[in-house]
Amino acid sequence: MLVTYLEASRDLCETDSILFGAALAVCRIIGAKVSTAGRATGHSSAIPAWRRRIEERIAKARALIGRLICFRSGNNRPRIVRSVRMAFAGTNVSLSQPDITQKLTERIDDLKQRIAAWGKRIRRYTERSTRFNQNRLFQSDQKRLYESLERPMVSGTGPAPNQADTVAFWRGLWSEPVNHSEGPWTEVVASQCAGITPMNPVIITPDDVAEAVRRAPNWKSLSAWRKRIEDRIAKARALIGRLTSFRSGNNRPRIMRTVRMAFAGTNISLFQPDITQI
Repeated sequence: MLVTYLEASRDLCETDSILFGAALAVCRIIGAKVSTAGRATGHSSAIPAWRRRIEERIAKARALIGRLICFRSGNNRPRIVRSVRMAFAGTNVSLSQPDITQKLTERIDDLKQRIAAWGKRIRRYTERSTRFNQNRLFQSDQKRLYESLERPMVSGTGPAPNQADTVAFWRGLWSEPVNHSEGPWTEVVASQCAGITPMNPVIITPDDVAEAVRRAPNWKSLSAWRKRIEDRIAKARALIGRLTSFRSGNNRPRIMRTVRMAFAGTNISLFQPDITQI
């Protein structure tokens, strides 16, 4: 059977698929485990593992809050009591003590605060991921970005408006001449503004726009933020190199000046005995 399929194969991709299928069938027959790493077996989940773990914690915490509330309301079923004991495991809290209601309320509040903290962590990641994807999409395809930012059109379920009524409505707003009575106050304002010298016309050139945009903060991408971080890293590395040179005995004026700047604002002198340790 395999020879028949191989003879009918037309390219290397088809031959590879035939051989893989045959090997997979043999492994299933003999009961061997198959590793499909490196082959297109389907798209993996885009949700990070840490986010799935946090979502599982949130689900368990919410279920535990529900059971604690049930126990506080007087539900003493074995399953509820077992969950409450697990919630207070490792503590000195007994379910028969007089202030158990207060302890339950404190435990519920603690779980709610944990859920809020976990949810905020997921929200920060989602917002950062959204910004990153939008910045990358802005650099590659601005049309798709603006289409994704548009709100979806919501079509009504009622009957469509009459075309003649719609045209008559807008024509009555824009096409019909109307005489407005502004009143005497406009003449007073005009007389007060008669002595004002009109401003010269402002001509904005492409160079003016380019200069204004160049000084504006870069909100479209993370390039400006990344450049600032890279500049700080480069300066820190240069400072480490000069401090290492000074510790090795290099007393050039440029090195000395850099070391003094590094200890500016402190009580450290370059001639004190423990300067090498500092």
